[in-house]
Amino acid sequence: MSLLIPDSPGTYDKVGRRGLVSGGAVGMRRAAEMPKKQSAGIVAYRMRSEAPELFLVHPGGPFWARKDDGAWSIPKGEFVEGEEKLQAARREFTEETGLSLDGTFRELAPIKQPGGKLIHAWAIEQDLDASAIRSNLFTLEWPPRSGRRQEFPEVDRAAWFAWPLALRKVLKGQRPILIQVLGRLGVAEEAVASELTELAAPSG
Repeated sequence: MSLLIPDSPGTYDKVGRRGLVSGGAVGMRRAAEMPKKQSAGIVAYRMRSEAPELFLVHPGGPFWARKDDGAWSIPKGEFVEGEEKLQAARREFTEETGLSLDGTFRELAPIKQPGGKLIHAWAIEQDLDASAIRSNLFTLEWPPRSGRRQEFPEVDRAAWFAWPLALRKVLKGQRPILIQVLGRLGVAEEAVASELTELAAPSG
């Protein structure tokens, strides 16, 4: 899951915004030559009272600790060019949850995130124990500039959500993935559109 450390005004990648400013045409050419980042993930779902529930995970670490609505994600992670996508998705799912999947994987159409990353995803019907997850760890200097490095779980919790709540909880850029799953499961387009309209309405 590429959610561990947020972008900030003072943080730039090697060829990103800083490269374009300082490198001019060279920076733009290098940026164009860089391979686009891709990730692969899995949406697990189960049926309850003839309506789907979706399995989402909450990213660990101090930045995400107090965030809830719009912060959850499908289990996913980046893969390298040439790696088999479904295999990468299954690996990432297990690394982030400690759970394995067995069944029929249904491929979804890839979606592009606002930042340009392409997400490949699969859906599978599976009834998992969300309380039993065991995530891998990452190391982060925390507090910032303290010189102290701490370990945090990549995923600090998982949960099943009824589909309208899942649309609210998931990162906005991943909603199209869940919408595809709902369409495959026969959820009425009008019902999904109504939920999205409510989410887009100003709060308060």
